Amino acid sequence: MTYTSPRHPQLFYTTAPMPCPYLPGRMERKVVTEIGGAEAISFHNRLSRAGFRRSHTIAYAPVCASCTACTPIRVPVDRFTPSRTQQRALRRNAMLHGFPVPPRATPEQFNLFSAYQHARHEGGDMASMTFPDYRAMIEDTPIETFMIEFRDPEGRLACVALVDQLDDGLSAVYDFYDPALQHRSLGTFAVMYLISHARTMGLPYLYLGYWINESRKMAYKARFRPAQIMTRGIWHDLDLGEYGRDQARQSAFLPDGLFHPPAG
Repeated sequence: MTYTSPRHPQLFYTTAPMPCPYLPGRMERKVVTEIGGAEAISFHNRLSRAGFRRSHTIAYAPVCASCTACTPIRVPVDRFTPSRTQQRALRRNAMLHGFPVPPRATPEQFNLFSAYQHARHEGGDMASMTFPDYRAMIEDTPIETFMIEFRDPEGRLACVALVDQLDDGLSAVYDFYDPALQHRSLGTFAVMYLISHARTMGLPYLYLGYWINESRKMAYKARFRPAQIMTRGIWHDLDLGEYGRDQARQSAFLPDGLFHPPAG
C-alpha cells in the first residue's frame, strides 16, 4: 500500500472496521492518507479525481469488504439543467447573497452549525462538536479552501458551504443551514450556487462526494443531472436504470495509477 515517488514515500493505511453511519447493519473501512508538504495541492487534485474525499489533512476513500454502496459523484457544470423542483428552490432563495470568505471559523457560523446538527443529526458525532472542533474542521486544510456565507438582505446568516478548489472543479466538503428555514431547500440551493460558481470560474466539475442510493441522506445527490459517477476507476454518466440493474458492480479508486486499495 505504498507509493514511492522520487522525493518521498506516500503511505496509505486501511482503518479497522467500524459501523457504517449511513447503512444500518453494515461495517465500513476506509483507506486514508495524509495530505501535506510541497506537493499537497497536486496530490489532492489527483486523489479527488480518483474518488477520494478530504477531511482536515486526511484524504480517504471507502474500501468495505462486502459493500460498494458509496459511489463518487460529480456534476459536469456546463451540462447541468435544473429540474422544476430545483428551479423552485432557486426562486425561494433569490433574496440570499453568497459571499466567498476565507476558511476562518467564527462564533456566528458555529452557532448556525450547532443548531443544524441538533435539528438534523441529533445523536451524531458532529452534534457534540465544540468550537475548537469546528474550527479544526474549517481551518485544518493544506490546500486551497474557501467558504461561502449565504446571507439575507438584513445580513443574517442562513447557510454556509465549505469548499475545496481543485484544478478541474470545486469540491463541496460540507454545508449547513438554519434549520428554521428547512422548507426553503437551502441544501439544494447551495449545490446549485456552487455549480454556477464553478462555471463562472471556468471549472468543469462540482464534486459532491459519495452518492449512496440506499441512504435517504445521501441519495439526493443524483438529482443534479446530468451526473457522473465513478465505477471501476472510470467516470461516466449516471444512468439510474442501468445502475439499479448492475448490483454486482465493483468500484475502484485509482489515482492516476498510484494506488489500488485492497479488496479486504
